[in-house]
Amino acid sequence: MSARKIIIDTDPGQDDAVAILLALASPEELDLLGITCVAGNVPLELTGKNARIVCEAAGRTDVPVFAGSKAPLSRHLITAEHVHGQTGLDGPELWEPQMPLAEGHGVDFIIETLRAHDPGTITLCTLGPLTNIAAAFNTAPDIIERVQEIVMMGGAYFEVGNITPAAEFNIYVDPEAAEIVFRSGAPITVMPLDVTHKVLATKPRVEAIRDLDTRVGHFTAEMLDFFERFDVEKYGSEGGPLHDPCVIAWLLKPELFSGRNVNVEIETASDLTLGMTVADWWGVTDRKPNALFIGDADADGLFNLLTERLARL
Repeated sequence: MSARKIIIDTDPGQDDAVAILLALASPEELDLLGITCVAGNVPLELTGKNARIVCEAAGRTDVPVFAGSKAPLSRHLITAEHVHGQTGLDGPELWEPQMPLAEGHGVDFIIETLRAHDPGTITLCTLGPLTNIAAAFNTAPDIIERVQEIVMMGGAYFEVGNITPAAEFNIYVDPEAAEIVFRSGAPITVMPLDVTHKVLATKPRVEAIRDLDTRVGHFTAEMLDFFERFDVEKYGSEGGPLHDPCVIAWLLKPELFSGRNVNVEIETASDLTLGMTVADWWGVTDRKPNALFIGDADADGLFNLLTERLARL
């Protein structure tokens, strides 16, 4: 089988960076056509810089990195330096990337790439707010039916919220964009907090990555050393949740995950629950399912996959 064509839309973020590394380490299965950056964890200038740093760390400067939307569709940007540090990639010693940003806007790249390839052959992997994807769908609605699948990290049901009591960060930053995507009719698989909070970067798992004793191994371990401190203190867990790599792991080994097809609606009006992903997990409405909502994962299997793949870089 040929490698699955993907575009990663991202706002790196340490966990975004690990997801990108996992994709770059899996070229037999995943053909990464490009990375589009969006404002989210940190402003756009930094997310574009961080994505290029990650590509350089992996020795993959052939992958184009595009700057996309610098703000949500209709709201002021909310960022998460309190989690990711001022750079977004606090932990390892960073450098000024030598590879340039690709020419053009990330939204245009998404549109042009979907139009240039056969329908149903490109998967959109979204690791941050959904602004770029919604903007592309609004600008060029003809591309929606050309999408093979959207696999996203975002939302929550049982775990409710991590930025407000009711909302997960990626959805909360641009709920209008999320509403557009969930109502688009494109096939969607969701990695919510319900599953990512079960995938913990515990000390033994991080040490296994560090013990690879490679540039990427040390880079990843140092990111995770920093990243976990916030969630360990917040949740009292044995390690920080590794959110975004679940998206890439799903494409590589879907058997590591389980979930159910449900209807997901996005709250855009309430001050109290803005950005909430209202998932009809129990099927109590007559709303048609529009997403595969993942609820569980084999965390050991996922970290074994991640460690094995990072060893290739």
